[in-house]
Amino acid sequence: MIVRDRPHGLKLLFVLRGSVLPRIAWQLAASTALAIAVTLAHGVVFERKITLTTVPFALIGLALAIFLGFRNNAAYDRYWEARKLWGDLGLRARSFARQVQTLLHFDAPVGPQDADDPRHRLILRTIAFASALRHQLRGTDPLPDMRRLLSAGDQEGFAAAACGTDYLLRRNGDALGLLLRTKRLDPPVAADLDQSLTGLAAAAVGCERIRNTPMPFAYTLLLHRTAWLYCFLLPFGLVDTVGFMTPFVVVIVAYTFFGLAALGDEIEDPFGLSDHHLPLDALCRDIERHLLEALGSASLPEALAPVDSKLT
Repeated sequence: MIVRDRPHGLKLLFVLRGSVLPRIAWQLAASTALAIAVTLAHGVVFERKITLTTVPFALIGLALAIFLGFRNNAAYDRYWEARKLWGDLGLRARSFARQVQTLLHFDAPVGPQDADDPRHRLILRTIAFASALRHQLRGTDPLPDMRRLLSAGDQEGFAAAACGTDYLLRRNGDALGLLLRTKRLDPPVAADLDQSLTGLAAAAVGCERIRNTPMPFAYTLLLHRTAWLYCFLLPFGLVDTVGFMTPFVVVIVAYTFFGLAALGDEIEDPFGLSDHHLPLDALCRDIERHLLEALGSASLPEALAPVDSKLT
């Protein structure tokens, strides 16, 4: 995610960090080169004058703009839903840690030094759950984080599990069941804690649904084909009316259409490491900080800050 002050005035024209311009540079170059060639040839191709008016481009451009808006709205809905799911995950994780510290029948709250206390393991597994989900969604290796957060037995079980996030929730469920049977936990409180685990599972499943269900390919194909055809034919419709300004008009139109298409492609799957994806590293670090604070740790990891305006 790009995190920076919004530039004003002429600075807007020269900002590259956070812009989609690098992604569409070759499309703009191809459109501009064709527009220059058409302008120099006055719309003549193989000794035949290609005559087009601006009317069809106005109609097609309107339809293309509406379709671009529809697709980008759909892509942003996926992005925003993913952010809401991670917000709910953070809420559930904090609530679970608070409940574990305050509602179980122990003489004192668990501290960071009490590694053998079941409450300590419950909270650390919840931190590990968030990190495991981040790695699952990004397709990265979760084992370094799991070695840092889990006991040796949990590490082995996590490595052998088909779905590591489900394994961690099951382990926490088993621990709560044992606490219930040993009278450390009242049944109504156990139901509340189980609801917190269910909420964590629901957030994970929601993210998996977004990750594993891409936008229909036909949308992307139709959009890109139409944008290419429009921008390649546009010089023939403009050269007789705007003359030498044709390449300038074409590059502005191409920047708008190709840029919106590229931005929609990027936020369609919001869990990666591109400039406009969700900062899952920062979100996981935030969850870890809050849960370690609930555990009474005096040494908290630093909150992640943007590097070169990018927060991952």
